[in-house]
Amino acid sequence: MAPSPPKSLPNRRSLPSDPLMDVDPLTLVGSAVERTQTGYVYPGIRSDPSNEASMTPLHQAWATLQPRLKILEPMQFSSDHWSLIERMHENFNDREAHTHLPIPIARFSDAARKAIYEHAKQFNDVKTVYVNDSWLLEKFVTGTPDTMANYVRLYNDDVDEMMRVLVPLARYRKEHYAYGKFTVPEPHGLHTDHSAEDPGSAGEPICIARIETLGTHYAAGDYKAYDAETQSMLKALRYWISVPEGEPEHILDELLKRETLKTIPVNNVMLMVAGNSSENAQITQHIAARPSDGGLHSAFFQRQYKLT
Repeated sequence: MAPSPPKSLPNRRSLPSDPLMDVDPLTLVGSAVERTQTGYVYPGIRSDPSNEASMTPLHQAWATLQPRLKILEPMQFSSDHWSLIERMHENFNDREAHTHLPIPIARFSDAARKAIYEHAKQFNDVKTVYVNDSWLLEKFVTGTPDTMANYVRLYNDDVDEMMRVLVPLARYRKEHYAYGKFTVPEPHGLHTDHSAEDPGSAGEPICIARIETLGTHYAAGDYKAYDAETQSMLKALRYWISVPEGEPEHILDELLKRETLKTIPVNNVMLMVAGNSSENAQITQHIAARPSDGGLHSAFFQRQYKLT
């Protein structure tokens, strides 16, 4: 039997479409900072006074985030990733920065990862659930939440906290999650996550996560710079059709070997780009990993934001 999820769920009655809190997270820095005789200790970061003085408000806000999270652990970003984060913090629609996405922003705690996976293993088909007003009412107001809904709500709270720091203009747009035994790729071909309900929007933040198996593949780098052969091969994956370069199954393997397609690591929350085409954005193209014969159990969370 899967371990029970944490019982202390936040007492939140707001609908998923409600705005995130408007408090600037950069005003919260210092709330979890411990002063020592030699300097300061931030959760996950040790520093001396000179390092502490050189930390930007954004870095400090990220360093003090952990105590407010329930099932996720923030990444300690490399200098290269900090450079991307800082650029998108100022202006999310920075196409050159987008060409370096996705990047991991958090990992699941061991306890949460194991519990989510064990629950997914109880199902021999795939359950796909869309998060909307009726979902919240059914699961948390008029009904009793199931194990996965509890973990999705905790994931949502944690990701919302992180996005308040990383992309202050981000507000919840939509979400879905799926779990169980995957016997075919879902969705099948190369695709982007767009915003059909808001045709005027450009690039938008989206956070996805795969638990334990079936890490998603994505088109790496600036895909406008791909040569004609590579563009043709991607077309085969997008429409799952034959092209002069071969059949889509062969092309998928070949592009992974070339590292034109790379694979998102499992058990991480990945920041990438959704939305509609724009000269200022590169929307992340990705494709589900192929499960082995007999299928694989997994869970998938996807939460998309709009910019206000």
